Amino acid sequence: MIACVSQSFAFVAEDADICGVDEAGRGPLAGPVVAAAVVLDPRQPIEGLRDSKLLTEPQRLRLAIEIRRKAKTFAVASASHLEIDDINVLQASLLAMRRAILRLSMVPDLIRVDGRQIPSFHEHARRYIAEPVVDGDNLVPVISAASILAKVCRDRLMRRMHRRYPQYGFDENKGYATATHLKALGTFGPCAIHRVSFAPVRGSGGGHAQ
Repeated sequence: MIACVSQSFAFVAEDADICGVDEAGRGPLAGPVVAAAVVLDPRQPIEGLRDSKLLTEPQRLRLAIEIRRKAKTFAVASASHLEIDDINVLQASLLAMRRAILRLSMVPDLIRVDGRQIPSFHEHARRYIAEPVVDGDNLVPVISAASILAKVCRDRLMRRMHRRYPQYGFDENKGYATATHLKALGTFGPCAIHRVSFAPVRGSGGGHAQ
């Protein structure tokens, strides 16, 4: 299990390498939760960074390309629907965040995580300092950048899953509990990537679609 720890560090050096971390996909009924970690380069500013949910898809795609091109380092990781069912979606989100941070090509001076919890790094020899930031995806540009990368990556994964399971409309709903998705669950039952620990999936009945 990943510890839910809250820390706050008031002082940050002006030249510190600050990593932003956010996730996408805690709410859907299907698919993984995806997290991104980003360290931006202050010498290459990016205009228009904000919470990915407030951007149109074309804006997210354009910004994702720019973030990948200009960032000092970035990484994306996920936790599967099976891990979500095993340890719950909050812990799986923190697990995906930790995986993304550990994939960075550098150890940042400070990690800022959207929300109220941060992943634990107690078992690692390297020291990571992290703080939670409520509404960070809208208030802190480096967290906004992570929000955008996580959202773009997960949307692409769900469009890929739509080709395998077209009856659920994953290309449109991305696994969220829309009316058409719930209707498909009632008709076909859950597929192999549905989160069986989520009540609407548990209550849908039927076998897994192939």
